[in-house]
Amino acid sequence: MIGATMNKRMEEVTRLTRAGKLHEAMALLQGANGEEASAKPSQGGNIFEGTCEVVDEDGTASKSRPTSKTSSSAFGRSWQASAGAFTSGHFSNHVGSRDYKLYIPSGHKGQALPLVVMLHGCTQNPDDFAAGTNMNQLADAQQFCVLYPAQPVSANHSKCWNWFKSEDQQREGGEPSILAGMARHVTDTHGLDASRVYVAGLSAGGAMATTLAMTYPDLFAAVGVHSGLPHGVAKSLPDALGAMQGGTGPLANNGKKPGDEWVSKVPAIIFHGDRDTTVHPNNADRVAAQYGASRPAGGANKPTVDQGKSANGHAYTRTAHYDSAGKTRLEQWKIHGAGHAWSGGSAKGSYTDPKGPDATQEMLRFFVQHQQPSLKQ
Repeated sequence: MIGATMNKRMEEVTRLTRAGKLHEAMALLQGANGEEASAKPSQGGNIFEGTCEVVDEDGTASKSRPTSKTSSSAFGRSWQASAGAFTSGHFSNHVGSRDYKLYIPSGHKGQALPLVVMLHGCTQNPDDFAAGTNMNQLADAQQFCVLYPAQPVSANHSKCWNWFKSEDQQREGGEPSILAGMARHVTDTHGLDASRVYVAGLSAGGAMATTLAMTYPDLFAAVGVHSGLPHGVAKSLPDALGAMQGGTGPLANNGKKPGDEWVSKVPAIIFHGDRDTTVHPNNADRVAAQYGASRPAGGANKPTVDQGKSANGHAYTRTAHYDSAGKTRLEQWKIHGAGHAWSGGSAKGSYTDPKGPDATQEMLRFFVQHQQPSLKQ
């Protein structure tokens, strides 16, 4: 049980972090570590099977069903959410459980649509993140489904995804297992295109998106990381704050031999403001370094760099890396003058900057170029 004093302390840590006062936040955390240990959420196990529950938007209909890789499809196709609806649901497996919201685009008639998983940042929730990114409006226009997992305060005081805990950096363990299981369940239940499942996130959500790209490259066809951090560079809250300040230590290898450190082949698009005082802009380079496309063999297909300016204000620099066939595998967008906010987002949501290039549009443009080759329909 988390005490009121601990909650207030973590709220203050979050406020200081958002204000860019990382040293003060770090100092406040020094007395919080003991309480943190007692607040650790229940986790463990490595089994994908679980249960799910969908609740209509008005909260009047609720039904739990068992689900697994083999059973969810059987009942799911007769249990589809209405097109244009933003429904609430709940997923659990042997590791843990999380609520979620799912948007089914208007005009959906049962075709196998792509799925975009959106991971909110600290203090946010699915409704806030959907409003700020305008992802549901784009889903209607381009026909894809959007899944918004929700992080509860029982798992993290500030509703941050626990990207900085070793137990949440593993395949078939911790939050990666829950999020991957949830994505597979929704894909199965609604008959979506398993070869076109994508994940994107902001800040802590961006960090967890990279962790998912590292641990589930067979599930996610591409990843979007906005104002995020590298995978596995922190194992505690103090570690996390150090990384957020720009962390110069080695990138995670989780016991791997030198040269075999974590590198994902999942295509990635990265956004970061160069005036971000919450997550240091250097983290964008460190995230990019964990994607294989940043390390082309033989120097072929050298990256290209172009500069531009959004119609609404911010200039940007875009660096693109290509595979041997000339296809873009990695894009890094540096937004000049932007802080810790979703570029091109709507003021209807928190942590958005309407003056930047539209990160939502650009991520979707990038995503549709990529598909899991072994799962193409």
